[in-house]
Amino acid sequence: MAGFEGIKWADFQARYLLRDKSYSMVSISDTVPAVSRSIHYGLCLAFEGIRYFIGPAEDGSLHIQFLNLHKNLQRFRRSIAFNLGAAQQAMVPSEAELEALILHYLRSPDLADFVKKMGESGSQGYLRPFTVDESQSIGVTFPENPSIRMVTCTYDRYMGEPFSGVVVPNLVRAVGANGTGNLKLGVNYLLSVKAVDEARSILPEARSALFLDDRLDLPLPDRRITEWDSSCCLIALANGTVIKIPESPLILPSVTIQGICAILREDGIAVEERDMTYGEFMARAETGEIAAIASIGTAGILNRAQRLVLVDENNAPCGEQRAQTDHPMYQALGRAKQTYWDIYQDKAPVPAGMVLQSYLI
Repeated sequence: MAGFEGIKWADFQARYLLRDKSYSMVSISDTVPAVSRSIHYGLCLAFEGIRYFIGPAEDGSLHIQFLNLHKNLQRFRRSIAFNLGAAQQAMVPSEAELEALILHYLRSPDLADFVKKMGESGSQGYLRPFTVDESQSIGVTFPENPSIRMVTCTYDRYMGEPFSGVVVPNLVRAVGANGTGNLKLGVNYLLSVKAVDEARSILPEARSALFLDDRLDLPLPDRRITEWDSSCCLIALANGTVIKIPESPLILPSVTIQGICAILREDGIAVEERDMTYGEFMARAETGEIAAIASIGTAGILNRAQRLVLVDENNAPCGEQRAQTDHPMYQALGRAKQTYWDIYQDKAPVPAGMVLQSYLI
């Protein structure tokens, strides 16, 4: 499984109880009850990943910047709501409440040294809010005492390039009928880890697995590409078009991919949102019509696969896609990644449809 490198965690986390709206700062090592439903069954275990940058403001103080934060908050609210019963929906915080909670945490005196070092180094910031049931019970019911915990870190890089992947058609990350594939729930991610493990049985150096849809009754070539094990994907064709897989109950609505697509469009590149079957991908790969396939997500922004191994109905290698590293489309994806991070740092203009939010620390 792809991982973080050079990660440094803040010493404190936030704890916010949804029932009584009480807030506290606790140690990063603070515990959750071992007999919590979240631990035993994954109930009320939702999370979000939010990238941010801390840098100098015009008045000499520090400010924190987010790109399309409202979309992260909308996605987190959907995940929280899914974990609660019909009678508990009033507990779901509004976007404004979640925004205030994030700022309260990052402005805390307990994080002052951590924030100051980030502002001096210009490093990447990653915020991880998540939910747990704070009650002590292992009953299989909705949570009694749901809370939002919040931790943050800085890191050097996530996954990176070049990386290799394998198509894993016999594992399904989520089933569309359950409506969970487009949410950041703990239940989805064990399958991601299992898929990468299977990918490594075919290609030992594989760092990612590419999923197909949940229509296992169809011939393999007719099934659709969905996403990587823990990120979305873009497919850059050699003809100058980028294919974005449409959002669906099977696919997490990536905040980052929306920003990358906006940047590509402003760079004059056509972005086509449509499904692509595995059969079409294999045919295009064989004829050299695919310049690159990329992994898109909060932590890594965009990483281009150097090699993707294709498999047949028997899970045996039957071909591969190699990145055309000298192709203009491959290079355009690299520019888009740099531009995306530059926007956080006020080094690049914000494309239409994207919102850069800045707050004084």
